[in-house]
Amino acid sequence: MTIKPSEWAVLAATLAYIAGFSVVFLSTGNREFLWYIITLLILVALVGVGQRKAAFPAAILWSLSLWGFAHMAGGGTPVGDTVLYGHVILPILQNGEIVILRYDQLVHFYGFAITAWLLWHLMRRHFPEMDGSVSIYAFAILGSMGLGALNEMIEFAAVIMFPQTNVGGYVNTALDLAFNAAGAITAMVVAAIIAPAPAKST
Repeated sequence: MTIKPSEWAVLAATLAYIAGFSVVFLSTGNREFLWYIITLLILVALVGVGQRKAAFPAAILWSLSLWGFAHMAGGGTPVGDTVLYGHVILPILQNGEIVILRYDQLVHFYGFAITAWLLWHLMRRHFPEMDGSVSIYAFAILGSMGLGALNEMIEFAAVIMFPQTNVGGYVNTALDLAFNAAGAITAMVVAAIIAPAPAKST
């Protein structure tokens, strides 16, 4: 399989920050995020294996890589007595356990917006007859939300495996899912505006 120079660049940058954060997590004894690094490496491999058929453009590949970096930075960057994931970026709402807007929520919004974009790209490429239909946007949104639920299951596995995590409880999970959905919907609204289906010939 021939790898394009642009793909090598994304791969090199991604592996570089994975290696860097691996050192950080090992030095601090953060075993939870070593679990996430394994998951991230699996995702990198899946994207690499499927790239020839999927033909993800460089913009999607870089966006995925940035999501991975944001996730690693969230768990590996100290902020006060917590890490970046727990940091409140903008105190829009603070009511008991419900705290908006945290860095974690921005990453969820961004990440599952990118996921919806990726799924929309795949359906547009492999099922061109769906292009511009309500279904292609709905399936991308629902697929992204489903993968977001899978992400929460991975986080739940981390809670079971490691005694101390920064995952949070039920309210945090519900907020994560809400921001996943908001990101996916936003991405598809943008896609519908900037990349409408080509006009059909009569």
